[in-house]
Amino acid sequence: MQDAHITASDGCKLAFQTSLPSPISAPQASCCVLLLHGFSGSSAYFTRNVSFISSKYWVVAPDMRGHGASGRTRGGYHVARLAADLRQIVMHLQSISRPDLKIVPVGCSIGAAVLWTYLELFGCDDFAGFVFVDQAPLQDRSPFENWDSTRAHKGCYDEATMKSAQESWIHDSVAAHRDLAESSLGYLYAPSAGDAVSEEQKEEDMRFFTGISALCDQEWLAKLMCDHTRYDHREAVEMIDRPTLVLYGKRSGCFTYEGVAETAVRVNRKCQGQKLASVISFDSGHWLFYEEPERFNREIVQFVDACLASV
Repeated sequence: MQDAHITASDGCKLAFQTSLPSPISAPQASCCVLLLHGFSGSSAYFTRNVSFISSKYWVVAPDMRGHGASGRTRGGYHVARLAADLRQIVMHLQSISRPDLKIVPVGCSIGAAVLWTYLELFGCDDFAGFVFVDQAPLQDRSPFENWDSTRAHKGCYDEATMKSAQESWIHDSVAAHRDLAESSLGYLYAPSAGDAVSEEQKEEDMRFFTGISALCDQEWLAKLMCDHTRYDHREAVEMIDRPTLVLYGKRSGCFTYEGVAETAVRVNRKCQGQKLASVISFDSGHWLFYEEPERFNREIVQFVDACLASV
């Protein structure tokens, strides 16, 4: 992977990693898999995925503003701003390859929320299909449609829990980073006798993920989380009119199956019986792409193959 960047409309640097250098010839770039990381993450999250996926498809993995190698801004801690940034990246990828480039985005955690906001603002036309990884379309509990603990986020789901999370990220970020990793790695959140993870690997994983979180401005992150948890994407999900794959981690400390699967339920219901969306459960946690990379990589490539065959 090579480092690259563009400049957002407000002057912020938007960094990304690309498996192909620019400019890109048309035969190389008929399809791009766009890997979108989660809250406080970076493109480095996909260290176990890019090699396999890029053996067949062009892979691009952005760092959202405020994360990784991208720029830091005083404002911009809104999912809508991240969606606008993604729009600029998509337009750039089209401009350096071909306007009819087929793009399949893989939105992990808040990356899924950014995609749903993108759909609401810009529509579906830029994408050939969608993958959403372990994210419910609404984090908060809500009286609308009885969105309760069976579907909302397990730990940050109302004003009180959100404020507590903000206090932690601002005033005890080291603990907050560890808490995120412990709720996102299935072998830590819900240990199983079959887990083959050594103590050395556990320590290495903890250093890896907490180190990435530490790169961010913690107050900026806390403000982003406040914005993120309030967004209700359920109606935006119903705009999807193309193949959709939803991936769920059975040992996720973040979401329930019912919350994550709601995306597939709404896509299929809106399509009046046509099964455009399917759900696949993994035996790991929220970061299932890291814990089960071989399976994740195969599922992504097979899904992209199917998306292109249906075009």
